[in-house]
Amino acid sequence: MRLPDGLAPWAVRASLSRGRLHAEPGGGARSPFQRDRDRIIHATAFRRLQYKTQVFVYHEGDHFRTRLTHSLEVAQIARSIARELALDEDLAEALALAHDLGHPPFGHGGEDALDAMMKPYGGFDHNAQSLKAVTLLETRYAGFDGLNLTWETLEGLAKHNGPLRRATGYIAEYDRLHSLDLTTHASAEAQVAALADDIAYNNHDLDDGIRAGMFTLEDASALSLVRDAHDAARQDKPGMPADRATGETIRRVINLMVNDVVAESRRRIERLGPHSADDIRAADRPVIAFSDAMMEANNELRAFLFQRMYRHWRVNRTTQKCKRALQVLFTLLHGEPRQLPPWWQAKAGEPGGAAAAAAVCDYLAGMTDRYALEEHRRLTDPTIPG
Repeated sequence: MRLPDGLAPWAVRASLSRGRLHAEPGGGARSPFQRDRDRIIHATAFRRLQYKTQVFVYHEGDHFRTRLTHSLEVAQIARSIARELALDEDLAEALALAHDLGHPPFGHGGEDALDAMMKPYGGFDHNAQSLKAVTLLETRYAGFDGLNLTWETLEGLAKHNGPLRRATGYIAEYDRLHSLDLTTHASAEAQVAALADDIAYNNHDLDDGIRAGMFTLEDASALSLVRDAHDAARQDKPGMPADRATGETIRRVINLMVNDVVAESRRRIERLGPHSADDIRAADRPVIAFSDAMMEANNELRAFLFQRMYRHWRVNRTTQKCKRALQVLFTLLHGEPRQLPPWWQAKAGEPGGAAAAAAVCDYLAGMTDRYALEEHRRLTDPTIPG
């Protein structure tokens, strides 16, 4: 069911946005969510994603995904699903583009390293760091810190993975300033962005794993989902080269997943019978989801990738080296924050304390892979000028 504006009754509407923390004049021809998307794209944190690890560190090859290309793929899938479900595509796209802004260098290894170093101070979580980036750390505007995004975009960033009944850290801190209704589900648009993330990273990691020689398409075809897509590709295009078979297969896997999400979400929405976006938020479970069969197939694919790719000795070796580099940087800068650039020194205060830990963590989390490696060399090699 679509209303005259082309959206479903339960879609978030830009005209009904709860606004921004800091009031601003209207955006002319752009809706509030289009303005959010544009601010995210122009953010420094977004540009840095170009040189942040997805699985492979940037210097391991030009064709592997980075956090930036991953985010673009998530946005494309999110728009496709939102369009099919008559949701606000701009909000779904903005959330997809922003969801990884808080990831540190070196992928999940970098996150593990910062989490370990920050344990005495509450730990580290990339979702909270994404919210912090867009509400505090970006400094592009004269009137406020952050990007001053709409409530709906901030809500989606904070709880796109589900309600936060015991929020901690920066999310809890920000919620006290600007309540995001953390105990309810996020909008359908935010849920779309979360599922699009799953679809994108599982499929592009499958593609990158084959490209890296960690396994073959035939190996992956032991999985029912991949096998069905591979068989369909070979029937449509018999005799095609192996590299094209991979692309044709993965394209079909993505299509199967997207179609499944759309069909299952329609079933759930029909059962719920919502009349507004708030009805989606108040539901007892997400409305955007895989079917049980596709969830099982997706989990099977994820287990395959963990075994054959994420725990591959080459990935493990690089991950451990990069984790050590980040831990060394944290220890050196936390113990002597006068080595930080002036703006970060002012935030850090005295050596060894909680304020210094938070400042060093934010500084390191914002780095690209290559900048972090270069900073490690500058601070540990006495032959390199500071």
